[in-house]
Amino acid sequence: MGSTNVNEILRAVRNVDFPAGKDDLVREAKRAGAPEPAVKALRGIPPDEYANREEVARSVRVPANADLGLSPAQLAEQDRRGGRRGQAKQLRDAPKPPVQEELDR
Repeated sequence: MGSTNVNEILRAVRNVDFPAGKDDLVREAKRAGAPEPAVKALRGIPPDEYANREEVARSVRVPANADLGLSPAQLAEQDRRGGRRGQAKQLRDAPKPPVQEELDR
């Protein structure tokens, strides 16, 4: 069985009416024909109620090398921050560092 990524998870839950619980997410992902690794990843999230797709993406476990497009500073910030119980470290909020915000202006 392969691995999944954040984009597959987001596609799997794109038609879900939020807020939604874990069982709703898994059921809708199966109904949408999501790949088995994505469904399996959704089965592994905490049994909470999720307000939107972003909360789901932050809670699902994906490979640490998933391409999320984060800078080294953002990756370091993820390491420093705590997250929700069961939340994958690499999907925690990672705001841009002040220097990066200044460079983006």
